[in-house]
Amino acid sequence: MSVEEALATHLEDIGKNNADGDPFLVADLAHFRRQQRRWSKHMPRVHPYYAVKCNSALPVLRALAECGVNFDCASKEELRLVLSIGTRPDQIVFSHPAKDTSHIRYAIENGVTLMTFDNVDELRKIHAVSRDARLLLRILPDDSKSLYKHGIKFGVKLEDVPCLLKTARELSLSIVGVSFHVGGGSTSIDAFADAVRLARRVFDLAERSGHHDMSILDIGGGFPGSDVTLMPFESIAASFQTALNECFPPESGVRLIAEPGRFYAESALTLAVKVVSRREVMRPAVSASTDSRNTEAGCNADGAVAQRRTFKYYVNEGLHNSFHLVAVKLATATPRLLSLGGHIWGPTCNPNDWMNQQCMLPELQVGDWLRYDRMGAYSACTSSHFNGFLPSRIIYCRAFEVRAVRFSG
Repeated sequence: MSVEEALATHLEDIGKNNADGDPFLVADLAHFRRQQRRWSKHMPRVHPYYAVKCNSALPVLRALAECGVNFDCASKEELRLVLSIGTRPDQIVFSHPAKDTSHIRYAIENGVTLMTFDNVDELRKIHAVSRDARLLLRILPDDSKSLYKHGIKFGVKLEDVPCLLKTARELSLSIVGVSFHVGGGSTSIDAFADAVRLARRVFDLAERSGHHDMSILDIGGGFPGSDVTLMPFESIAASFQTALNECFPPESGVRLIAEPGRFYAESALTLAVKVVSRREVMRPAVSASTDSRNTEAGCNADGAVAQRRTFKYYVNEGLHNSFHLVAVKLATATPRLLSLGGHIWGPTCNPNDWMNQQCMLPELQVGDWLRYDRMGAYSACTSSHFNGFLPSRIIYCRAFEVRAVRFSG
């Protein structure tokens, strides 16, 4: 069944059964296999560890595991989820640099030893639990050209690396590699190559400091999941490949891994929402020649300001559920069909719960449905119960099956 068929069937069922018409998502599980083929074509040396935080639904995790994708977890619960589907502990990286001690203990007790750190206190916490951990030093690349900056929270500057290397040696902890994240929505093609070159410098520092087990480079995430982006995945991959072959050629023996999340999940889910209310608004007409920075109302022949009809539509989904990426300005959400101006508001009492302040739509009626594509990343998994509005149901299908490309190991 295709996504279109799944959407049509569910809406038909709602009509036949006189159901309430709650919002729902349709997930195309075959999409993950298609993305796997794309990844293996453009990043053949880099093994993907899917960022579970992006979409942690069990059917999604199972579909990715079937393709041989490993997993990046950030908490005890994410570890539990991934282990519950039969993932081996050595197929997991615990990539949170600031972990609660109980989460570290859970990881070690379940055989997950590969984990990140970026400060002395984290080293001491890990040492207090176990000396069996295999550590990745999270460094701070330049993410100033990214829309979503991880560096404001995580990552150590190059000048602070020697102190951490020395402390790890004193605690007899094994640093086996380096990790970084250039941020989400980067607009600089040079940021990826520069981060790899920075990682090479840290590798060299570590090896000179007596850390002779340096064998893993984790290049993080930030890979777009659709073609609606300023920086296509293929361009990012090409930049990475050039820098990786320069700094970490195959003969170096360094294992390359990454933490793609949106790349796999973003375009896998489609959201259907219902118009639950609307309000007609008359606004001054704007000349087509004026832009949004200098709007000038048009006038009728008698000099009166011309008016145009527009609508405020209120739908049963919003920022507190599936539109998280809109809230953090890492994505835009535009419904299908174009014609008449309209504003799209979510269902809660929050005055900031809006997805579109101005978009072109046909005139809609209460009970009409809108379709939003590319809703798979940070949508259902970030949903809350604010104002009593529940997360959207997910319907799973497999559209246009293709042969899986599996990674070994």
